[in-house]
Amino acid sequence: MRSFLKIIDSISDWTGKTTCWLAAALVGLISLEVILRYVFNSPTMWGYETQLMAGGVLYAMGWAYAQRHRAHIRIDIVYLRLPPRYRAGIDVFGTFFTFFPLLGVFTYAAINKAVISWKIGEVGVATWWYPPLAPFRTAVAIGFLIFFLQGLAQFIRDFYRLVRNKNYDSS
Repeated sequence: MRSFLKIIDSISDWTGKTTCWLAAALVGLISLEVILRYVFNSPTMWGYETQLMAGGVLYAMGWAYAQRHRAHIRIDIVYLRLPPRYRAGIDVFGTFFTFFPLLGVFTYAAINKAVISWKIGEVGVATWWYPPLAPFRTAVAIGFLIFFLQGLAQFIRDFYRLVRNKNYDSS
């Protein structure tokens, strides 16, 4: 089981560290578009949708990385004052009744949307460029799937902490 969790963790770390470079590309794309639009009065046809897709992939691939490092926003006023076992109980409860159902539906819908997009050859219609949307939808589906798996790994660790009152990875 530990090797399974390490594999999930390494996938989350790798995707997070690799796709963070999309942020630099996104800044470059936005800067180029602003310069072309306002300095040369010649905006590109492809800039807007490319920026949307790059930003979407950046977010989707970063969700699991944020989950892995517990970087998602939470209200810690009371939570941090509780003993680790109680925090694990809150996390197990929240993960089981909120995270799994929501991410299960989102992952299923994203995979379904990606499959349909490939089948029908879906294209973007926000501009006259009409880029294919299937690769973007696939990246979002993969992002949801990795996020779900990282949540499962964290759930296993939290459940172990709740039951045994010690870290799963240290025993």
